[in-house]
Amino acid sequence: MSTQVKGRQGFASMTPEKKREIASKGGKAAHAQGTAHRWTREEAQRAGKIGGTISRRGPKIRESEQESEV
Repeated sequence: MSTQVKGRQGFASMTPEKKREIASKGGKAAHAQGTAHRWTREEAQRAGKIGGTISRRGPKIRESEQESEV
């Protein structure tokens, strides 16, 4: 058995521009098929608010643990 170290493979080996190009093609295809999600203003606001609170909270804490602290 060989113990060779593998280099980066798949997306890890691609440049950010190449990843962006592939993601763009996927997004365009999803919209063309009608399977892409379109955010409503309310959904986007809710997601942004949740993301902001989680990013400032620090390490992930389960809701049950959080309630016991209050």
